This record gives sequence, C-alpha cells and structure tokens, in this order.
Amino acid sequence: MTSTDFRTDSGRQDAFGRRVAARLSAGSAELPHDVAERLRAARVQALARRKVVRLQGAVSVSGNQASLGYGGDDGISLWGRIASALPLIALAAGLIAVHTIQNERRASEVAEVDAALLTDDLPPAAYADPGFVQFLKSER
Repeated sequence: MTSTDFRTDSGRQDAFGRRVAARLSAGSAELPHDVAERLRAARVQALARRKVVRLQGAVSVSGNQASLGYGGDDGISLWGRIASALPLIALAAGLIAVHTIQNERRASEVAEVDAALLTDDLPPAAYADPGFVQFLKSER
C-alpha cells in the first residue's frame, strides 16, 4: 500500500463520516430533547475515542514515505531500547562464534596436513619436485 493509498483511504473515511453526521443532524430536529441530548453525548464520546485512536496511530505519512512509529512523545523507554538492541547483540555474538569455530577448524585441518607430511617416509621437498609429480602419475 503506498502513501497515496493511506491519504485517499483517510479522505474517504472523513467524507463518509461527514455524510453520516449530516444525515444524523438533519433528522435530529424531530427527536425529543432527552433523545437528542443522549445522541449529543454519544457523539462527544465517539469523538473523544477517535482522538485517542489517532494519537496512538502507528503509521505516519510524509511525502511518498510511510513509516511505523511508537505512540506518545516520550520516546522509547530504557527497556524498549534494551529490547531493540538484543537482536543486534545476538547477531554479533553469533557471527563471532561462527568466525571462531571456522578458524579452529582451519587450524585443525592445517595441523593434520602438517603432521601427515612430517610423519611420512618421503621428505617434504619431494612433494615440491616436478619430477615426483610425474613419477606419481606414471605409477598409476
């Protein structure tokens, strides 16, 4: 849904509300005083609830952007800040753990290769000799 959709929906709702209010107002002249007074009180309550809902609305539209936000002017509390930082901390800890585990595995693999080379019957220089590679290929 784009920001223009939000504006047009809000405009449609406001226009519908005005039409309903006009029809109710037109028919209220014929009602007894006590019924008209109860309707007036109900309208005041409805408007008060509408204002509360508007203050707590989480979508704000500016230009071509719509964003979600917290209700109220006091910002995010300490617990809210801690809760919003927890996923970032968990992600960083996970990345550090993966990096450490991979480094340990690499070191273990290199150590195994070094141990195999040093305990083998051939000297390590033989593996670097191009003639030895040819010898291995001709043996098979």
